Amino acid sequence: MTTKERYRRVLEIFSHEMPVAETELHYDTPFHLLVAVILSAQCTDKRINIVTPALFEAYPTPADMAAATQEDIYGYIRSVSYPNNKARSLLGAARMLVEEFGGELPSDIDSLMRLPGVGRKTANVMLAVVWNRAAMAVDTHVFRVSERIGLTTGSKTPLATEKALCANIPEEIIPKAHHWLILHGRYVCKARRPDCLNCYLTGVCRYYNRATGNSAPADSNKDIND
Repeated sequence: MTTKERYRRVLEIFSHEMPVAETELHYDTPFHLLVAVILSAQCTDKRINIVTPALFEAYPTPADMAAATQEDIYGYIRSVSYPNNKARSLLGAARMLVEEFGGELPSDIDSLMRLPGVGRKTANVMLAVVWNRAAMAVDTHVFRVSERIGLTTGSKTPLATEKALCANIPEEIIPKAHHWLILHGRYVCKARRPDCLNCYLTGVCRYYNRATGNSAPADSNKDIND
């Protein structure tokens, strides 16, 4: 199977099996999504969704959070991973938004990455979810699943994976493909024990076919119109 064939088939299957794919973080404004994504680093979305309602109520805007103290913010997020560091990042990001961006989220990756607590992955999440840009956020799920399926080959860094995926996925699909890969990694293609028995990608998955000694053709999965 060529790389082009694998991408085509994987995207077809995802589109059929997961027509709705979106972030599982709860939010009501772009600023609150930014807060939730910063908090979600090395923490589950489920935990973040428990914490954020009270946090969002206390700080509905960047200006509200910028007027708080790190200790104030910490009180709302103490149950997440690395709460001290994240409280510092949230306060710093809110203050920069107020002081340098008029309280509005910038919509370019370089400006987003200037915000405390925002790396390339978080910036790409914002671009994809808020502005529907062709931005591929590579977290541990995307990095692992892309390599297992065979969409990437020996990528050593998240940036290399991002570039490979963006080069082979149509731009208009990239925002949704980001969620397809995350959700598949979260619920099926898990890190320690991938659930191959309940996976609809086995016919095109390099990992599965190597493990089972199969040499499946590109269209060996069930017909997506079934």
